[in-house]
Amino acid sequence: MNTHGKSIKIFAGNSNVELAREITRYVGVPMGNSRVSKFSDGEISVDIYETVRGSDVFVVQSTSSPVNTNLMELLIMIDAFKRASAAQVTAVIPYYGYARQDRKVKARDPITAKLVADLITTAGADRVLTMDLHAAQIQGFFDIPVDNLFSMPLFVRYFADKGFVGDDTVVVSPDLGSVTRARNFAHKLNTPLAIIDKRRPRPNVAEVMNIIGDVKGKRAILIDDMIDTAGTIQQGARALVEMGGAKEVYACAAHAVLSGPAIERIVDSPIKELVVTNSIPLAPEKQVDKIRILSIAPLFAEAMERIYEGLPVSILFD
Repeated sequence: MNTHGKSIKIFAGNSNVELAREITRYVGVPMGNSRVSKFSDGEISVDIYETVRGSDVFVVQSTSSPVNTNLMELLIMIDAFKRASAAQVTAVIPYYGYARQDRKVKARDPITAKLVADLITTAGADRVLTMDLHAAQIQGFFDIPVDNLFSMPLFVRYFADKGFVGDDTVVVSPDLGSVTRARNFAHKLNTPLAIIDKRRPRPNVAEVMNIIGDVKGKRAILIDDMIDTAGTIQQGARALVEMGGAKEVYACAAHAVLSGPAIERIVDSPIKELVVTNSIPLAPEKQVDKIRILSIAPLFAEAMERIYEGLPVSILFD
């Protein structure tokens, strides 16, 4: 693919090689020839085995666990491509780690999401392509263009194909922070909306929940941007069945962080199916029957082609 004298090149760090390969198949270019390894003292070594001079380079790397290693790989790769005279370097970060530290919650807290944005910019990235940022304002932490794609159209298509539309289904926000996302999802599926309101009566006491909206006898779909330890989604699913009388509970989230007791909690919960994307690769031991993975490769491939060709990316936000 070479429409205007320069070429598109796609390279991958070690965090999500399979997704990068899938993207290259959609774009129709070979995977860039590079190797990211470690020196014997643990420092990261990057070798690039082909010229990138004057090319549009895309580096695919989710900053998921091990987050610090993956972040350093990304920074060092960006630096290498800039120093090798790439025309433009785009950091393709399907999952942006440290995004939850986006404001000061208590005195003397760091704002790590901003620090990471500064590091990526300083390393030499010309733009960032990501998906479902934990907080939309993180786009403003960068002084370079940031395209924040959305997984929601994938989930809408998936549940619409299963016939989960109209009044028999209800879309549920697991907390007050996710209401906007859930409302948009409900609007697209033409379903009612419900909200789980959680309260802690006193510190270290289990949360008391209220369900705002009618879920009785309905299929409920919980939607969130990420599932980490799965505590919120497990409690929410239980409340929907035990307190709200929901018929079935499904869940979907863009980023399957799934750390600590997450898999155990999902297996033990009333959730029939959890639908996630491959923004973070799932280790084989985490690929349980309840989890369904949708690929974001076509979405990212189209966005990367549009960036390369100088076309608007906003069309993909619908």
